[in-house]
Amino acid sequence: MSDLTLFSPSNVPAFARNNEISDNTRALAGGSTNAGIKRISIKGGVFRLIAGGKEMAAIDERYLNIIVVKAAPKISRIFYAKSYDADNITGPDCWSNDGERPDPTAEHRQSDTCMTCSQNVAGSGQGNSRACRYQQRLAVVLENNPNGDVLQLTLPATSVFGKEDGDKRPLQAYVKFLAMQSNPVNVEQIVTEMRFDTKAEAPKLHFKATRWLTEDEYAIVKTQGDSIEAQRAVVMTVAQTDGVKTPAPKLALAGKPPVATAAPVAEASEEPEKRSTATKPSAVPAKKGKLADIVSDWDDE
Repeated sequence: MSDLTLFSPSNVPAFARNNEISDNTRALAGGSTNAGIKRISIKGGVFRLIAGGKEMAAIDERYLNIIVVKAAPKISRIFYAKSYDADNITGPDCWSNDGERPDPTAEHRQSDTCMTCSQNVAGSGQGNSRACRYQQRLAVVLENNPNGDVLQLTLPATSVFGKEDGDKRPLQAYVKFLAMQSNPVNVEQIVTEMRFDTKAEAPKLHFKATRWLTEDEYAIVKTQGDSIEAQRAVVMTVAQTDGVKTPAPKLALAGKPPVATAAPVAEASEEPEKRSTATKPSAVPAKKGKLADIVSDWDDE
């Protein structure tokens, strides 16, 4: 029996279904146990598998078929005071899981509420964008491996909002299209293709339905959606998933939360990009190949 089959949700015994990491496991893992959460990144216009902050695989194809097993109930927000620097990666300065108030654990909270925050003003980011960016967090599984890892997928605003163009729809328009059918369709009942918009300058996805799930697949998806991994995927920031530390806190004055000076941050990726006028060579992924070859290896990394 492979690891994939042994540890699939359907084979987990009752006593292990709500596991927390034990002291024994933590000790033998060298003190680092980020619950094994993996995520899909769309950085650079390529689908990449990230585990523990490291790229494990990349896919040649411009599309990826997934099944959404859980979604964060509200759009989140995230703010980085500095542009992305690959040599000094830090977590966000401030973020909000509900898009209304900063998370209490954010050390550099910018305001009491998102609505009144100066980072939520057009022009505070790059060009006329907002420095604090919208994101939608999803928990997904791959079409050809619904019993496999639950993966975090964090989508930028450009892949969430906007108008449809024929059958090319951003996430919200796509889900509304499903719900408006004569017999409403739920997104967790179908296979969804997400495909890069090749006309967009920054990574941008559009979505379409490809087929209904089978009865057996749907039963698996419901179990996956109730898993601890799915819950973590929709509440954790990318930095928390990758185990990246937040920036060192600054001193606050008169009991007020510290406010960082905002630098323009790219709007259209789940990770802010370090800007440069010089042309950079494309990053070389750890693995690259055909979709069927790559995804079959993902659970073995």
